Order: sequence, then structure tokens, then C-alpha cells
Amino acid sequence: MDVAEQPVAVTVDEKMTVAVVAKVDRKLASQSVEALKDVTFGSAAGIVGKVIEYPFDTVKVRLQSQPDRLPLRYLGPIDCFRKSFRDDGGLRSLYRGISAPLVGAALETSSLFFSYRIAQSFLISTLYPAPSKTTPPPILGIPALVACGAASGAFTSLILTPIELIKCKMQVPAAMSHTKRPLSLIISIYRHHGLLGFWRGQLGTLIRETGGSAAWFGSYEGVSAAFRHYLPRKPILSGNLSESSPEAALPIYQQMIAGACAGVAYNFLFYPADTIKSRMQTEEVVALRGGQSKASFLSVGRTVWRLQGIKGLYRGCGITVFRAAPSSAFIFSIYESLRTWADHLS
Repeated sequence: MDVAEQPVAVTVDEKMTVAVVAKVDRKLASQSVEALKDVTFGSAAGIVGKVIEYPFDTVKVRLQSQPDRLPLRYLGPIDCFRKSFRDDGGLRSLYRGISAPLVGAALETSSLFFSYRIAQSFLISTLYPAPSKTTPPPILGIPALVACGAASGAFTSLILTPIELIKCKMQVPAAMSHTKRPLSLIISIYRHHGLLGFWRGQLGTLIRETGGSAAWFGSYEGVSAAFRHYLPRKPILSGNLSESSPEAALPIYQQMIAGACAGVAYNFLFYPADTIKSRMQTEEVVALRGGQSKASFLSVGRTVWRLQGIKGLYRGCGITVFRAAPSSAFIFSIYESLRTWADHLS
């Protein structure tokens, strides 16, 4: 028998190595598919939510960024809506600067869902033994899911701050700013403050996103768990956010209620940090034309507290919570519905 015709012996170790490599390849492929779902479905949900909430967000920023020592331009949300329509270009003024936030909403929401799932996978792999064929996958409790939400928000804040900086500068009334195009603002910020200037207000965004995302995901998971406990239904294929949960997907109306509660919790609990961030990001447009030095997060917070008290820190909170409920309801229901649809296809 020629050497070329001799059978090649394969050892047990080699077979095990091939099996392990194949298992790793399948796991990486699965993770890639899940990441693609997070990015695609999260982006779609974020864009829809942003279109719904943007006019209310514009009013919020205008209320938050009013100067301290001058008479208030707007007496409240309704007055701001009325004056914006009358003096600043109607409905178009309320959607001014939406191009950057649409990109930001896609990036933010996809990043939140993606990093939330990654944080869950990390906790499960760290705290629990690897599941076998005979044991069900572990289920994370609400405290662990809140921690995953906080980690997701902290990661997302790094992406969000530059986008919100441009958005806030474009949302102030036209009379307060000469530069209104996103590209012109980007060039101006880089010219005057360098690359780090795009992360002006990062501390406020970090506080808001870390705490807010913990409340956002925690509230959603908590309300969803309450629905499953008190209103049980026949299990179906689940596209639920918590990949560690084998329980059924909720009906659309329950997803929307849970999402609305999440939006209220996110925006109310850490609203003062968002107020301070908006003041920091718009102060150059409103008050720094005289060459004054930039204020820090703490100094801006102290100024607002000293001059306006808790009312100043929560100015615009009502309209923010009002728009957050339907926006988050649509975001979660769209994301969950798309995940369930994709799971059915696979």
C-alpha cells in the first residue's frame, strides 16, 4: 500500500479539539446574530420613539436653558409651544436639529439593548455554572437586571454625549444662536474646544444614563414580571429582553404599559442631572459670548439650586415625563415584537 493510501489515524484528543472549536464557532455565530438583531431592531425602535418625542424634547431643552438672571422667556410648556409656533417658525422649529438625534436615537437604543444583553451574558457566565442539557438556563433576578441596565447606560453615555451636545445647541431658539447647521456646529466645537469639547456635559449624561437606564430596564422587567405573575397566559415563543428568562412574551398592550412605566422612571428620577447637562451644553449659545469661562457640572448645579431651587432643576420635567411614556412604550413594544418575529422565523 502506498503511503498516500494509508488511513490517517485521528486521536481522541484531536476529535475533542475539533468538537470544541465547532462549538465555539457556533456560539460566536449565535452571538453575532443576536448582536445584529439588537442593532437592527433597537435602531428601528429608537427612530420611531424619537420622532414621537422630539417636539416635546425641544420644549424641554428650551425651558431648561433659560438664563438665570433674566425674565423667563417661557412661563411653561404650553407657553413655550405657543411662542415657538408664533415666533420661531411653527412646527418646523420644534423639529429643528432632528437629523443628529435620529442618528443618536438609533445608536443609543441599539447600544442600550446590545450592552444590556452582553451584561446579562457576563453576569450569567460569571455567577452561574455552565448550563447542561438537563438543567435550564439560570434566571437573573430584578436586582441583577437593574445592575445590567446601569452598565448599559454607562457604556451608552459615551456615544450619546457628542450627539446630545449638537442637538441641544440646535434646539435653542434661533434668536439665541447664529449657527444652526450640524456640520457648522461640529466644526465650531472642534475649532474652539478640540476633540474633548464634544464630551462637554459627559458627567451629567453619565449620571442620567447610568441611573436612568437602571430604572428604565428595571422598571420594564419589574412590571413585566408582575404581569406574568398576576396575569399568566399560555406560553409562546419569547422575544423577551431578558435572554435568561424562558417565560412567554407579553401581549402588546402589556409591553406598552411596562414600557411607559419605564419611560416615566427613567426621566423623573435623574431629571436634575439632565437639566444641568442641558445648561452646560447650551450656555455658550445663551450666555458665553462675552468670553466667560466654562462652568463645571457642580458649579452649574449650585447656581441653578441657589437661584431657582428644586423647581429650577425640575423645570420641563412634566412635559418630559408626558412624552417619555408613549415613546418608551413604542420602543419596547417594537423591539420585543421584532425579536419575537425573528425568533419565529428562525
